[in-house]
Amino acid sequence: MSKFTPIILWRAKREHRILRNRFASRRMTSALLISTSCLAFTPAYANDATTVPPIVISATRNPTPIDQIGSSMTLITSADIEAKQEQSLPDVLRDVPGLNVVQSGGEGGQTSVFMRGANSNHTKVLIDGIDVSDPSTPSGAFDFAPILASDIERVEVLRGPQSALYGSDAIGGVINIITKKGTGPAQFTASAEAGSFRTRNESAGVSGSQDRFNYSFNVNHLQVGAVPVTPVNLLAPGEGHHDDYHDILTLSSKLGANLTDTIDVGLVTRYTETDALFTADDDYCPFPYSSPLCTSPDPVQSESRNKEFFSRVTAHQKLFDGVFDQTFGAAYTSYNREDFIPNIDPLFNYGDRVKLDWQGNIKLAEGEVGVLGAEHQLDEIDKSPISAQIKNNAGFVELQSNIGERLFNALSVRYDNNDRFGGEITYRIAPAVLIAETDTKLKASYGTGFKAPTLNELFVTFFAADPAFNFYANPNLKPEKSKGYDFSFEQYMFTKQVQFGSTWFHNDIKNLIASNPVGTMDINIGHATTYGFENFASYKPWDALTLRADYTFTIAKDDTHDQELTRRPKNKASLNAAWQAAKDIRLTAMMLYVGPWIDPNRTVPRLNAAGYTTFNLAADYDIKDNVTLYGRIDNLLDHHYQNPVGFDQPGLGAYAGVKTKF
Repeated sequence: MSKFTPIILWRAKREHRILRNRFASRRMTSALLISTSCLAFTPAYANDATTVPPIVISATRNPTPIDQIGSSMTLITSADIEAKQEQSLPDVLRDVPGLNVVQSGGEGGQTSVFMRGANSNHTKVLIDGIDVSDPSTPSGAFDFAPILASDIERVEVLRGPQSALYGSDAIGGVINIITKKGTGPAQFTASAEAGSFRTRNESAGVSGSQDRFNYSFNVNHLQVGAVPVTPVNLLAPGEGHHDDYHDILTLSSKLGANLTDTIDVGLVTRYTETDALFTADDDYCPFPYSSPLCTSPDPVQSESRNKEFFSRVTAHQKLFDGVFDQTFGAAYTSYNREDFIPNIDPLFNYGDRVKLDWQGNIKLAEGEVGVLGAEHQLDEIDKSPISAQIKNNAGFVELQSNIGERLFNALSVRYDNNDRFGGEITYRIAPAVLIAETDTKLKASYGTGFKAPTLNELFVTFFAADPAFNFYANPNLKPEKSKGYDFSFEQYMFTKQVQFGSTWFHNDIKNLIASNPVGTMDINIGHATTYGFENFASYKPWDALTLRADYTFTIAKDDTHDQELTRRPKNKASLNAAWQAAKDIRLTAMMLYVGPWIDPNRTVPRLNAAGYTTFNLAADYDIKDNVTLYGRIDNLLDHHYQNPVGFDQPGLGAYAGVKTKF
């Protein structure tokens, strides 16, 4: 055997697993999705009819009150995150309606999000206007794990096809993260936390504004030193498991300056460095499997080192007394991923993205706003294992209407021109009606979406010593496409003390990219349908207490293979409560139930996965001005479960910390 054979076989097996999991993700399904998730982020304005509703951006790319939005969306604020003591973006998203969060192990483990039954690579993720997906990954799916929460100001989760405004990837929807901006006198913040699984979490920041300048600088460090991830039944007799280790360091900044009364500029940067020790799959796995592609846990730990850098500079100008305003942006995304597997040559993957954009907003008439936009994007991979690039140019137009403060609508059309597969036209319409006499809101949307093939799928071919393991690139792949619509109502009662609502949606997705029958190449063969309901109910018996409940029922079916889609649970429910018990004491509680689902494990492509229920409690106490003690208990009942299958989730965990601001 050649000295290179183990390396080639390992690469082949690694790509086989990636493709297998990717195909599992892509086997869309006919999903009857009834979604009711109980979140403690009931909008603050919901109980006061005189309060101005919050402004959201992602639904129209133009600041708009949330009650005028026809799209289905969830807004999560920094106050919501702080109350529940959520440490990372996966924690923030875990009980959002319509989402299924899958994390390989505990905090820091690779994390995927499935929105409305779409694939994990069908969600566009933005941080301060930057497309943060990694061009070098095989499927283009975003890993949510390294995004820590200390500097997040708000998260907007926009559901349904959104390619008419955002282009590729937005088949399931968009997750838009906006970080904190400095305002007022200089403010210093710091926090330190410790707890189970050798967890440490420290953060510090300074922010403020003076005259025409605003600034915000933050550092956040999370270390989870001992997370038991490997199920005992996968280990050979007498073999011990290794605890996973994750270390995440994030440095971020947000700067802005008003150069004149009509011109302002901004700069955001975010650098994340992660180091992980994890249990990879054994090359030869003599126990208990015999297949050459068997994937039992490796007895020796592997290491992964990743560096991510995101940056965007903007220039904004107002003209004609605010009738027209425009924004120019230039963004850069860079990924540097290194994997070190025992007895295998190190694996290096480098991905970069440069994106230039322009957007102009025009007040056409009273209640009528036109939005124009243009984008140029260049994605590149280098030594992953080859170098390649792809370019995309796009333009879009939107008409946003407000008729009598009762009827609202957003109509948008976009054209993308990709230098590999040509042009793609997408569109969307999203009306909403407010009936003030009955405190009722009716809304709907219809739109199209697409997902462009990745650079890996188009250009990366893997050869192995055994030709049976070869996998070939397909430069002729076409985009995955979707059409989707939804209808909603929201009802408010007793001066908005009680709220409830329901959304029915339907998505049809075709041209899905999956392996051909012999498993040697990706082709456009998949088809799926998702449909269902997202429902919620909330109650605020008095100002100090907020209760919310949501429930999700999903039937998911891969139309091509006439079988249930993997990693889309049939049932999901959550209950949340937030109680200001005293002036200085706040308590929150959350119950999350995820029912059984179909999932592959390390060796079996389809099996029945058991559901799970977790209870989390959190409390904080302001001991004096600007100093707060806090603590929480995760998985209170110490429920042992796997999600995904083959990866144990942490049991009971207790954490405590202190934070201050001055």
